[in-house]
Amino acid sequence: MTDRVSESSPPVGCSRRVALKQCAAGLIAAGGLTSVTSQPVAAASAPAPKIESRPGVKTRGIYGGFPNAIFDRGRTPADYGINAIWVGSGGLKQDEIDRCHTLGLKVFAEFNSMHFAGYLKDHPDAAPIGTDGRPSPPPHDWQGVSPFHVGYRKNRMDEFRRVLETFNIDGIWLDYHHAHASWERDEPAMPDTDFSPVALEQFTKQTGIKLPADVSEAAKLLLGTHRDAWTQFRCDVFTDWVCEYREIVDAVRPKALLGTFHCPWSSDDFDGAIRHKLAIDLPAQAKFIDVFSIMPYHARFGHQQDPEWIARQTQSLGRLLNLKGTPDEKQKIWPIVQLADWGPTVDAEQVPQILDYGTRLPATGVMVFHWSGISQQWDKVESLGKVYRAMQPGVSS
Repeated sequence: MTDRVSESSPPVGCSRRVALKQCAAGLIAAGGLTSVTSQPVAAASAPAPKIESRPGVKTRGIYGGFPNAIFDRGRTPADYGINAIWVGSGGLKQDEIDRCHTLGLKVFAEFNSMHFAGYLKDHPDAAPIGTDGRPSPPPHDWQGVSPFHVGYRKNRMDEFRRVLETFNIDGIWLDYHHAHASWERDEPAMPDTDFSPVALEQFTKQTGIKLPADVSEAAKLLLGTHRDAWTQFRCDVFTDWVCEYREIVDAVRPKALLGTFHCPWSSDDFDGAIRHKLAIDLPAQAKFIDVFSIMPYHARFGHQQDPEWIARQTQSLGRLLNLKGTPDEKQKIWPIVQLADWGPTVDAEQVPQILDYGTRLPATGVMVFHWSGISQQWDKVESLGKVYRAMQPGVSS
């Protein structure tokens, strides 16, 4: 049995890990964050929208830890219209979960699927293999792990089960469930992987396509003549992981939701990179996922002057999954939108616009990225509270 490796320390020098993944590291619950390389950007010139009741938006959340900054002010999350929180699995505490449940909050965990880089320390053979047959360097310090490594898969499934068995949570969201890449930026870095011996052997066995022994020559064929077959093969592997995660949820905590944080690109962006590079097949995963939390971080992705991009990407996802946001649909779309500064700053004046676009159909819920950042900028929290309360039927903002 593979020992569970500690998840308490994020990789040093990784910007996204500092800004976002304190949650997966267990630091997320503590709050307090220094943002990376802030670059002041003017707010979009459009006037703040008038937010009215949106009864279809059932979930109004914060991502990034327990709302202790609210408690410290003698307030409750309900005072800000918040009814759900997301906490990294390493930062879960049952007494805090109980406190939140008493106040009517849903508590969801975030689970690091393919980015538990600490596993590579004792298992270097789990590193994704590039087109040259060597371990692929981490793009922008984002180190993925091979989905074909049996030991790593067991490690993740064991930890996933432990989290669900240990904590009385309302759901668990997969994070970094994609191939080795750094895509949360306007210019992504997405090396071609995983050309490990195990992956190549499985591909040949499943497809009947024979490959040369030389990895570089095999990679040329897989990225050229056999690109579609290779893409589908890789997507199927990641989907199979999701299937196993689903089985664990159903066995351990069947009332819990299974969600996923995922890339906001459409099928055409970056030449179909969401499938060809990241190996994400959302329609296939929909058989096992309850909630899709698309990540349209408008400022981070270079759309700080165009927050309507949030709604366009969410609507594109709806068309892909054939979801309209009606109450009878099994799957839901709850976007996670950017309020915290990460690279370009997000002005407090933009908060109503961002939440307006983030809650347009087919979205039926929303959460904000990220609590450890905006809790240091209380004007954003106040603005969020006004919008969230205005969305609630019969509640005065």
